[in-house]
Amino acid sequence: MYSRKYFNKEFDRNKIEEKNNDPFNLSYHISPITGWLNDPNGLCQVDGTYHIYYQADPLNAIRKNIIWGHVTTKDFINYNYHEPFIFADTNLDKDGAYSGSAFLKDNKINFFYTGNVKYPGNYDYINDGRDHNTIKIVSEDGFSYDKKELILSNDDYPRNLTRHVRDPKIYEEDGIYYLFLGARDRNDKGKVIVYESKDLEKFSYHMEITTNYDFGYMWECPDFFEINGNKFLMISPQGLESEEFKYQNIYQSGYFPIDIDLKAKVYRIGEFVELDYGFDFYAPQTFEDEKGRRILIGWMGMPDANYTNPTVKNNWQHALTLPRELKVSDNKLLQKPIKEIENLRNKKIQIVKNENYFYQTFEFISEDIDGEFEIYSRSDAKLSYKDQILSLNLGQCGYGRDKRKIRIEKIDNISIYSDTSSVEIFINDGQYVMTSRVYSEKSLFKSSIIGTLYEMDNIKWEKKLFE
Repeated sequence: MYSRKYFNKEFDRNKIEEKNNDPFNLSYHISPITGWLNDPNGLCQVDGTYHIYYQADPLNAIRKNIIWGHVTTKDFINYNYHEPFIFADTNLDKDGAYSGSAFLKDNKINFFYTGNVKYPGNYDYINDGRDHNTIKIVSEDGFSYDKKELILSNDDYPRNLTRHVRDPKIYEEDGIYYLFLGARDRNDKGKVIVYESKDLEKFSYHMEITTNYDFGYMWECPDFFEINGNKFLMISPQGLESEEFKYQNIYQSGYFPIDIDLKAKVYRIGEFVELDYGFDFYAPQTFEDEKGRRILIGWMGMPDANYTNPTVKNNWQHALTLPRELKVSDNKLLQKPIKEIENLRNKKIQIVKNENYFYQTFEFISEDIDGEFEIYSRSDAKLSYKDQILSLNLGQCGYGRDKRKIRIEKIDNISIYSDTSSVEIFINDGQYVMTSRVYSEKSLFKSSIIGTLYEMDNIKWEKKLFE
C-alpha cells in the first residue's frame, strides 16, 4: 500500500531540483513535481479555483505505485503543487488509485475512481487475479475527505466482462445520475457499461454501449458530454489495427458522435474520430467550467510505446497537454487552447519565409495558407504539407518517434505551440491536432510560409511545496 505516511517518509525533495534543472523541463505545461505522471483525473472548478488531479508516482520516474497528484490554478498562469490527494492506502485500492472523475453537487465534490487490487499468484490479471473497485469519496474543498466508500465491485459488473472495468465518469440528465465505465468483455470486445442512480450512492446496472463491429479489446477512460445539443462519447480504445493515416499509435483516443436516449436505452453511434494524430496523446478528460466552457486536458504521453523520454535520468517523466476548449462544427469537435494561454505571449515577431529564428518556447500562427509548406520547430522536427498529406517527421529529437501523417484536403490555418520538450499543432481551427514530445537543446524555427511568432513566458509555480 502507498500511504501518506510512506510518501512523507520516502519522498526526496532533493530530486525536485534535479527536475527543475533539467534542460527539458517544460515551461508552460503541467508536469510532475518529480516522478511519473499519466492520466488527468477529477478535473473541476470550485469557487473560481481549477483543480487538476492526475495519475502520479512521485517516487519513481517509471511508474510503480499509482496515486493522485494535485495542482490548482485560478487563471492557468499561476499554479500550486499540492500534496497528493488520493493515496492507495486501503484494501480497496492497495495496488493503485487508478483513474476517475469529479462531479459537483450541493457544494461538494464527489470523486469516483478505480481502486486496483492484484492478487499474488499465477494469474493473467485479465480474467482472474484482479479487482477493479469503483470507489467514491466526497470533499468540500478538493484537498481532504473523510472516507472511501465502495460503490461497485467486479461482483456487480456483468458476468461476461473480464476483470478490466475502470475509469468512472458521471453524467446527469433529468435528475438521474449515469455512471460510465470502460470495459473489456471475455471475447476481447471493448465497450462502455452504464449504471444509474438517483442519489449518487446506490447504482444499478442500466445498459452497455458498443459497436456492432470489432473496435478494440478495451475502451478506457470514457467521457460523455453534450455541447450545444450534440452528444459525444469519448473513449481511449486499445487494440485497433494501425493504418496509414489513422490509428498510428499503439493506442488511440477519440470520440463517437452519438444520438442516445439514456432513459429508453437506445442509441445510434456515429463514426469514430481521433482527437490527436501525434505521438503523445492519451486518456483525455473533459469538464465544464464556471464560464460554461467544455475544457479538455489530455496526457501528453502514450502507454506501452516503443519510444522513450530522456527526462527519466532526472527523475521525472511525462506531462499534461495545454487545456483545450472544445467547440462543435457539423457535429465534430474542434480543439483550441483556452483563451488564457494568450496571456503567456511575450515578444512578437513577424516571420520572414525561410529565415532561421532561434526560439524554443513559442506560439506560431499562420492564416490564409494556400498550398504546400515546410515548418521546422527544431532542426530535426519538420512539419510538411504536400499532395494533401500533412506529415510530422522527427529525427533524433524524437527518441524513437519517427513519422505521423494526416490526409487533409486543404489547410487554411495552423497554430503551433512549442515548449522546451513538446509541440502541439492545431490545424484548421483545431479540426486536426498533433501532439508530441521532442527533445533537442538546440533552438531553431524556420518556415516556408509567413506568420506571427510569439515568444512564450513560463507559467508560474508557488515556491512553497505541498502547502
